[in-house]
Amino acid sequence: MTAVFATQIELDDRGLAWIAGTKVKVLEVVLDKIAYGSSPEEIHFQHPNLSLAQIHGALTYYYENQDNVDEQIRRGLEESDKLAAHLSDADFRRKLRNLKQSL
Repeated sequence: MTAVFATQIELDDRGLAWIAGTKVKVLEVVLDKIAYGSSPEEIHFQHPNLSLAQIHGALTYYYENQDNVDEQIRRGLEESDKLAAHLSDADFRRKLRNLKQSL
């Protein structure tokens, strides 16, 4: 008997995992699971372009690489926090507004 497995996860040059043939990152599916407690069926409802097999594949990849994906999520949260802090700086907003007016 020959086993055939379809590759469902691709890594980009930054090491981010994507569901093959889609524009959906594995961590997007994982965040739906973590943040909302979504089941694979609920995730499928939110992402009807993904098959249940793709969603299960993404979750399998996550559980096999949880430390790495969790670190990517942490870095993304840190970056968004820094950006939010920077954008809430009144002096920065004033400089940005002045720059837009000069264009």
